[in-house]
Amino acid sequence: MEKIVKRLTLHGLTVKSIVHTHTHIDHIGSTTALQKATNGRVMLHKDDLFLYENMPLQAQFLRIPSFKVQQPVPVDEFLVDGYALQAGSLEGQVIHSPGHTPGSCGFFFPKLQGPGTLFPGDTLFSGSIGRTDLWQGDYDQEIASIKKKYLPLGDEVIVIPGHGPKTTIGFERTNNPFLR
Repeated sequence: MEKIVKRLTLHGLTVKSIVHTHTHIDHIGSTTALQKATNGRVMLHKDDLFLYENMPLQAQFLRIPSFKVQQPVPVDEFLVDGYALQAGSLEGQVIHSPGHTPGSCGFFFPKLQGPGTLFPGDTLFSGSIGRTDLWQGDYDQEIASIKKKYLPLGDEVIVIPGHGPKTTIGFERTNNPFLR
């Protein structure tokens, strides 16, 4: 979290919202500290609220010591499919893409890096997909979300996953073994 705040300060940026693709602890564990440091509004999809509110249980499952887990701050607003996002001058939208978690969302910015950029969280990776064996994950739903909501964005769209290297929609359409 300290690295994030340092980088924000270095670039003179102000956090207005802390927007989550999903609420597994590795993505939300610093939300409370970041919110307190920046006063940003916390936003996530309502279908992931149960995970957000059960961060201590997630930590216990993953054997993270309880003293390292902060109680989550209240959610300020719930994301919905099609919700407009604004990041400086960039405009994007929320794409609700359940499967990895019930409230998983991707964020698509059509004018970022030319053909557009998708931030799918942990739903789509380079050559793989997100795991669905945790807390109401659903493999069939995840595959359907990718095929119906992400692949139509176009082959040139850049994909920056929650973990691992970037890729493109076209590369995943052709090479991802889970999408064949």
